[in-house]
Amino acid sequence: MSHPQSYELLLIPDHSRTRSGAPGRPIRSAVVAATGETGASGYPRYAGEGMEADVDPETRTVEAVLIDGEELDYGMSVRVAGAEDERRPGA
Repeated sequence: MSHPQSYELLLIPDHSRTRSGAPGRPIRSAVVAATGETGASGYPRYAGEGMEADVDPETRTVEAVLIDGEELDYGMSVRVAGAEDERRPGA
């Protein structure tokens, strides 16, 4: 199965959701490229611009992520730009 070679990831504060449930504005973005490795989640690993993520290529869901080598802070989420569904990794 062929996987995308890169994604744009968006770091979004959950607390900035509007009453309509729409996500807030991204506070950071990064283009990540396929590393050729599989992450601990079992999905392809992508890295770049300070972000490392395991992304399910079928659903475009971020399954695991590190930001500048650190776990994601509580109240933050990462999603693939243009993906319809936003999920907090590990949720």
